[in-house]
Amino acid sequence: MGKIKVEKDCGGIKGLYVIEPAVYGDARGYFMETYNYNDFKEAGIDPIFVQDNQSASTKGVLRGLHYQINYPQDKLVRVVSGEVYDVAVDLREGSETFGKWFGVRLSAENKKQFFIPKNFAHGFLVLSESAEFCYKVTDFYHPDDEGGILWNDPDIGVEWPLEEIAGTEVLLSDKDKKQASFAEYQNN
Repeated sequence: MGKIKVEKDCGGIKGLYVIEPAVYGDARGYFMETYNYNDFKEAGIDPIFVQDNQSASTKGVLRGLHYQINYPQDKLVRVVSGEVYDVAVDLREGSETFGKWFGVRLSAENKKQFFIPKNFAHGFLVLSESAEFCYKVTDFYHPDDEGGILWNDPDIGVEWPLEEIAGTEVLLSDKDKKQASFAEYQNN
């Protein structure tokens, strides 16, 4: 292995991984492998990705907490410009950590990646003036298969670093303003 450094079971939640690629730099800039199947497989991450996505957002934008209902996806996420606070919430039935969350800073500077397995809710808050967010997924997008939980649900208690966007309002989509509570999610 050696090309990536992997933190497994982040926050005590089985299946969450933070990946740090080896970065080779000199006066010209840098080079890194953002994905190498063999290295990831050796680290215990062995999905088949079928789609890459990218979004751009401004400071204070919060996307999430989203999940897929019938077509769950593994996700490998990273930031290529700016910085975000990225969060995963365990929604796996029967999991010892059901309802628990873990967050990590992803930035163009630290080049960390976050692997989130199927049946997790996912979201992120943009901390920099703008951010470009990239993610690989293991199933195609199905527009009628989206679910969500309120980003600030007290039963989950995500500790978003809102102090870092002080003076900037949290910007949500209309959909994310109306997401279900965690209790409603559990009752469905």
